[in-house]
Amino acid sequence: MIEIKKAAVFGAGVMGAGIAAQIANAGVPVVLLDIAAEDGDNRSAIAERAVEKLLKTDPAPLMHKRNAHLITTGNIDDDMALIADCDWIIEAIIERLDLKQSLYKKIQAARKPGSIVSSNTSTIPLARLTGGMPGDFQSDFLITHFFNPPRYLRLLEMVTGERTRGHAVNTIHRFADFRLGKTIVPCKDTPGFIANRIGIYWLQCGVVGAMDMGIGVEEADAVLGRPMGIPKTGVFGLLDMIGLDLMPHVLGSMAEALPEQDPFHEVFREPELINRMIGDGYTGRKGKGGFYRLKPEAEEKIKEAIDLETGEYRTAQKPKLESVAKAKKGGLRALVEHPDKAGRYAWWVLARTLSYAARLVPEIADDIVAVDDAMRLGYNWKYGPFELIDQLGTGWFADRLRGDGLPVPPLLEVAADRSFYRTENGRLQFLSTEGEYHDVIRPEGVLMLADIKRRRKPLAKNLSASLWDIGDGVLCLEFHSKMNSLNPFILSMIETAIDLVPKGYRGLVIYNEASNFSVGANIGLLLVAMKLRAWFAVRYLVRRGQNVYKALKHAPFPVVGAPAGMALGGGCEILLHCDAVQAHAETYTGLVEVGVGVVPGWGGCKEMLLRWSNNPDRRGGPMPPVIKVFEIIGMATVAKSAAEAKDLLFLRPDDGVTMNRDRLLADAKARALALAEDYAPPSAPRISLPGETGRLAMSMAVDGFRLSGKATTHDATVGKALAAVLSGGNTDFLETVGEDDLLDLERGAIDALARHPATIARVAHMLKTGKPLRN
Repeated sequence: MIEIKKAAVFGAGVMGAGIAAQIANAGVPVVLLDIAAEDGDNRSAIAERAVEKLLKTDPAPLMHKRNAHLITTGNIDDDMALIADCDWIIEAIIERLDLKQSLYKKIQAARKPGSIVSSNTSTIPLARLTGGMPGDFQSDFLITHFFNPPRYLRLLEMVTGERTRGHAVNTIHRFADFRLGKTIVPCKDTPGFIANRIGIYWLQCGVVGAMDMGIGVEEADAVLGRPMGIPKTGVFGLLDMIGLDLMPHVLGSMAEALPEQDPFHEVFREPELINRMIGDGYTGRKGKGGFYRLKPEAEEKIKEAIDLETGEYRTAQKPKLESVAKAKKGGLRALVEHPDKAGRYAWWVLARTLSYAARLVPEIADDIVAVDDAMRLGYNWKYGPFELIDQLGTGWFADRLRGDGLPVPPLLEVAADRSFYRTENGRLQFLSTEGEYHDVIRPEGVLMLADIKRRRKPLAKNLSASLWDIGDGVLCLEFHSKMNSLNPFILSMIETAIDLVPKGYRGLVIYNEASNFSVGANIGLLLVAMKLRAWFAVRYLVRRGQNVYKALKHAPFPVVGAPAGMALGGGCEILLHCDAVQAHAETYTGLVEVGVGVVPGWGGCKEMLLRWSNNPDRRGGPMPPVIKVFEIIGMATVAKSAAEAKDLLFLRPDDGVTMNRDRLLADAKARALALAEDYAPPSAPRISLPGETGRLAMSMAVDGFRLSGKATTHDATVGKALAAVLSGGNTDFLETVGEDDLLDLERGAIDALARHPATIARVAHMLKTGKPLRN
């Protein structure tokens, strides 16, 4: 098996450039080539502009701006020699067979023997792509279908040919898994493969159904979004993101490729309204708007939605639908059984989409697991089609289809009122097309907490946290409060872990499999205490968190934090107190407390001062690290990747980064076991801080921001409180302060700020809207 040490991507469009960016994120040099520019002297301008766009795009395709230096640009006419030493060559050009095959001939002439070539196509069969190419090219060729944006969507659909070498498949599989963070789903060589075959049909059903049934775009998205575990963009919001101008091409390709008896043809049409919108430049977010837009020339941002009947825009409404409300408690069946128009629409779309998915197995994939994985990871559905059918009940779903005169797929008949998934003897199983259950097999080396929870009971559990034995003497602390916000129950479970681990275990991993590691402390508790003027409760909450986090830091066993997603405020602070962090690459972390009018109070100020003071690259004197921490916390800076978190010292230079989310727990466990060898807890540190002179300097800077209009009056109040903490209080650079001194300062600052009416207003506003208030 060769190692991918260098790659090349042909096609510098949004997808090709995004694929190149993700390869660079893996630390691998990559060549990005496009056609030669016809205008100007720079023939490689197209690829160069693509890299420039990567650096400006938000959300960022690059995990760190320095990764752009790993991308070498060029053009196909002049720079084919750049691919001579590439191990993997990816074609991501326009979906035209003639252009692809012409390019393949050039690649064949320039590539080294044994290099692997793949196409990012989603519509052209592999056999047609390689037709007429030499045998060695065919044996080195496969389809690797990425999803846009490649950094954030974890799905990689893989199609191999009869002549594709096993070593080539294994090499790309391993690289995409470990280095690119992808879940690889094997697909049959059919139009649209898995995710787009079902996803495009679902989108078309959503649009056609809404138009035919008189459903507004806001209503449709409210129904087809969160109640079904689908992102809140629903159908019309997603089409705005994709671009309406792409849909006629995609739909036309599918209509041409699919056989006449395919149900897609029953819903295929190109509505005149959409064609008119495209012609007028309303192509979605990249154009003047789409199904949604911001009202033109309005002084305030007013969101508008198009009326599907008249084609006119009107102010977008937040629909109040009884069926959607019922679904919050009654689940998916309560939604589709409800007689209101939204319930009828939900059933119309869901009946067709789910039965279509069931009809396509085993045509597009060998089993239902591949289909569910593809829809979850490619379209960000929370549940795959077969998991949704299980929520409805296979027998109920089949009976309802029959009652409506809709065909019942053979796979549903095979299920015969049995669920598609079950847990048997602690193992997750799926129903095969033969009607037998088989274990869901994880890739080698993958350790999932969900699987452990099927086999074991927790060692300890309360309303917000649990302790699990994950084997080899390592325990796992799992948060499971709403959005994993931190509260006294979680603090209590941390204390339980500190007491339990030394009694026969070797280490602790803090990890969960929710979308976010933790959004921080439950500020609702803080708001209640502030409104009641229960200042003793404020002080208690702060002191309790400080004591627990400090005890965790100095526990007689190694603690490894394993975050993924957001780790904000108190969630960031717990990571700062861990002996090591094994972070998923997509970890977004920061100390954001100033946004609600307070300062970090569970040791965040303390730990950041210690890290920046001990940074070997710091400038001399006590002020530079203090100023740096003041900037990071005062601006509520959030690292948008694990790589950025290392720059800000939220992560240490030697903290680990895992690209594949499914491998995070295994990596963190291995790190805990490595640390357990001859482990000794950290000693109590002391540092020198500038004291009053530093506080005055930072306060003057804050006043300058306020006077220039860059900070509000309360921003200045919070900034000065932060300056008082970070300067060390009553000290100077000839003395040292310890952890307890800094914790006292944090606690005093929060006690004072919590009494301020503007802080109460900020906390209340954040809880209500999820957004900071500038007051």
